[in-house]
Amino acid sequence: MSKLTKRAVDGLIPPPKRQAFLWDGELRGFGVRVIPSGLKTFILQYRNGEGRSRRIVIGRYGVLTVENAREQARIRLGQVAAGADPAEESAASRGAMTVDEVCDWYLREAEAGRILGRRHRPIKTSTLEMDRSRIETHIKPLIGRRQVRALKLADIEGMQSDIAAGKTAKARGAGRGGTTTGGRGVAARTVSTLRSLLAHAARLELIAHNPAEGVRKLAGKKRERRLSVTEIKKLGVATQAAELRGENPVGLAAVRFLLLTGFRLSEGQGLLKGWLHADLGYVHFPDTKSDGQVRAIGPTAAKLAVGQPGRKDSPYVFPADVGAGHFTAAKGCLTRLCAAANIEGVTPHTLRHTFASIAGDLGFSELTIAALLGHAARGVTQGYVHIDEALKLAAMRTCEEIAALLNAGLEDATSRKDAA
Repeated sequence: MSKLTKRAVDGLIPPPKRQAFLWDGELRGFGVRVIPSGLKTFILQYRNGEGRSRRIVIGRYGVLTVENAREQARIRLGQVAAGADPAEESAASRGAMTVDEVCDWYLREAEAGRILGRRHRPIKTSTLEMDRSRIETHIKPLIGRRQVRALKLADIEGMQSDIAAGKTAKARGAGRGGTTTGGRGVAARTVSTLRSLLAHAARLELIAHNPAEGVRKLAGKKRERRLSVTEIKKLGVATQAAELRGENPVGLAAVRFLLLTGFRLSEGQGLLKGWLHADLGYVHFPDTKSDGQVRAIGPTAAKLAVGQPGRKDSPYVFPADVGAGHFTAAKGCLTRLCAAANIEGVTPHTLRHTFASIAGDLGFSELTIAALLGHAARGVTQGYVHIDEALKLAAMRTCEEIAALLNAGLEDATSRKDAA
């Protein structure tokens, strides 16, 4: 067995399952462990004064060099020779960590790309921002000072109840938005964030175990609101009236585009010109909530996107009025349109659900609708050049049906004026 070197550690191949070890031939008990994800960690195996075998983590390869880790291993073996047990001390230290400290560790490591999320990739910036908001707004104020080792399921579910009851509600301060009100959905998502970050901490041996394992989340209220045929027609009339009143044309176009495509708010508003392939009837998203996707769109939606005047210096289909970013006020525009049309309870998600419902009304299957919405696993390699013709047909028919309803509202309004 040779001395552990950087070359040897770099050449250590991750196993398909469980973990693999490479031991140092010079310092007994010192080695490196690798798991299937590729994470490599320096460890020390030894026997304490009672003769019991112990294993402790020295640190992560990349953060520590081989020589740094070997020196720390020598120090710990010296402690063992003096009668100490580093494993017991390490366990006590981990157990004393507070929820605040573990949350800060998670945000720091995730920002650096050292924590892997879905598909074993670094956690997305958008996901991390939502996690940060839940941590700072709900988790830290309610249980941040608690030691992780003392947390029980009842404490975590109690936190969930407090969030649902609005105990962490507060004003957002300067900028957009009103207040943070909590609610069942926010409470359940916050528990998911806490459980996930604690799982990462336990997996990477920052804490001894995940106290949130087995927690029961509040059931969310399924969002089933869709626009009726009459409401879609009223929205068409309201859109024209808003245009005459001087409503932002980018906002009106973005709202119409969301309804005609079923895209998520972030997908529609943040659409880049380079992702749009209008002549072929699809949009190529290199990265979405469900990874890279190709999404079919109907001709009216494609024409709307291509026809946007945009700005020469902006890569976005719907650019912001000021600055280099994309338009972000489609939600406010939709709210004003619905208020003018006397339509209640509408959010951008309602437009997405309406698109799916219209597709269902036209007889398309749940699998096809899931693909239209980007729920199905339609990766970039599975159709970037050629999209399934049945899916293109579904996108076209759904898009044109909605476009016809929006226009029908205008025709009905014109007919009533003529009759009067």
